[in-house]
Amino acid sequence: MGSLQHCCCQLPKMGDTWAQLPWPGPPHPAMLLISLLLAAGLMHSDAGTSCPVLCTCRNQVVDCSSQRLFSVPPDLPMDTRNLSLAHNRITAVPPGYLTCYMELRVLDLRNNSLMELPRGLFLHAKRLAHLDLSYNNFSHVPADMFQEAHGLVHIDLSHNPWLRRVHPHAFQGLVQLRDLDLSYGGLAFLSLEALEGLPGLVTLQIGGNPWVCGCTMEPLLKWLRNRIQRCTADSQLAECRGPPEVEGAPLFSLTEESFKACHVTLTLDDYLFIAFVGFVVSIASVATNFLLGITANCCHRWSKASEEEEI
Repeated sequence: MGSLQHCCCQLPKMGDTWAQLPWPGPPHPAMLLISLLLAAGLMHSDAGTSCPVLCTCRNQVVDCSSQRLFSVPPDLPMDTRNLSLAHNRITAVPPGYLTCYMELRVLDLRNNSLMELPRGLFLHAKRLAHLDLSYNNFSHVPADMFQEAHGLVHIDLSHNPWLRRVHPHAFQGLVQLRDLDLSYGGLAFLSLEALEGLPGLVTLQIGGNPWVCGCTMEPLLKWLRNRIQRCTADSQLAECRGPPEVEGAPLFSLTEESFKACHVTLTLDDYLFIAFVGFVVSIASVATNFLLGITANCCHRWSKASEEEEI
């Protein structure tokens, strides 16, 4: 598909372009006009890199979907705003791949074989708003996965069956994020810290995951209940897979009463009873050891006496 080693965004400088043109004698208005037109043509030609093979390019939209690609296409048009690489077999995105495409608004990588994204991939994609990573093989969302992608409005991580962990700082700094889809993965737990830094969140999809609704889930559920009026969630699809006493229960049906056992406090009588039981167990242990010692001693003497009688 070509090499990605060169930087695709180095444009010719005006001085370099003029230096390559013949310049016999003092500047003439006609020659000056020709020089400017040539320079503009060269710059436009380099900025508008030709459309990659197997892709279609039109109106700043590059569509490379459903082409059985194993790697991302190099040298996209510089003004690309919408890039679709969906329904391929891409296993990795090289570091710095988006460096040159500062106009990018939409990136569709759904239905590929991605397991991770390189660190700093979105460092220069300041205008990226929609990111689709659904139907891939991500196992975790690290803290730096969306680093510097502060313009993101929509993230789709659904249907990643191996997705087990989301770092508490995975979405840090994404203050414009409105839609987050984490449905149909392998999540059993999600930290409250991962979501409470998203003030603009409107839609949250978390159904289809094997949630373990233990004590560690209480802070998240309490936060979601307080936001349910202004945060649309797929409450009917989100169910508990454990512990056994709440298996199959809708996630959002759990109340503070459901976590009552998580807040059991001991009274003075409870502490006294525990101390008394501990004292009794200690005395019983000492008495048992004493009786075992006496029994062992008696057995030893009896055995010695028997040996002397035989002699």
